Amino acid sequence: MASTERLPGASQHHEFCRPTLYLLRKMRSDASLLLESYAEKQGLDTNFSLDLIDGVPVAETECWAEISDAERLQDNLKAYWAFEILLEEILEEQRSNLTPADVAFHESIKSVMLQVTALAYQLEELMVILNHNVPAREYEDRRSPGENGSFEKKIRGLKVLQQLAQWTVRSIKDLHQVSKSLQPGTVLCAASCTAQAQEK
Repeated sequence: MASTERLPGASQHHEFCRPTLYLLRKMRSDASLLLESYAEKQGLDTNFSLDLIDGVPVAETECWAEISDAERLQDNLKAYWAFEILLEEILEEQRSNLTPADVAFHESIKSVMLQVTALAYQLEELMVILNHNVPAREYEDRRSPGENGSFEKKIRGLKVLQQLAQWTVRSIKDLHQVSKSLQPGTVLCAASCTAQAQEK
């Protein structure tokens, strides 16, 4: 019977989207600041062409309006899973040889990385609540062969941060789109109720 119970007042789905959107807005600000700081410390121009660097999730899509809610959330989740790994790689490169003495800079990278982890967790929880299939997490090696030089590491890191900043903008649009399709009184999904029952 719990699976057919209506939510009181505004949908809990809207309430769940709210903290995720708040985190995304903070990430958008922090990622933009980190991108500027990174470019300055590495001596790079943020307008540098990085089209030839692959292995980084790209936020742009030609069919944004046609994507379903489930596809939006899956795309976002997969992207932020990838960014977790990529940011960890950037942090290690900075610590090991690019900016080994700049502890404050390392902490700013780590802060954004933790936000990405928290966001991925919230997106996964939202997919469960909305009864969407959560994709299997695949730990693929996104590093391109032969990228061993300092300059290659620097520009790859720049692309990672550029795309992360762009993903935060897209994710805010995606979450607003998902939220618009969730009307007050939305029926609680069976998966959500099962999860709540297991917690008791």
